[in-house]
Amino acid sequence: MTNTALYTRISVLPKSVQDEVSDYVEFLIQKHKSGKSKVHPKAGCMRGVFTINTGFNDPIDDFKEYM
Repeated sequence: MTNTALYTRISVLPKSVQDEVSDYVEFLIQKHKSGKSKVHPKAGCMRGVFTINTGFNDPIDDFKEYM
């Protein structure tokens, strides 16, 4: 269907239905725009954000009786 044919078909609809068509077209535009612009994080992008304390792997005193 050409743009002219589509415009002709929409122009004969009542104003309220034309508004619905316009809303649906905006929805479709947003739906397809957001699908293309997904950015995937790269490996190592969070480097330096988290730190581990120096005694992280040391045994915990409260659990000595279980070990």
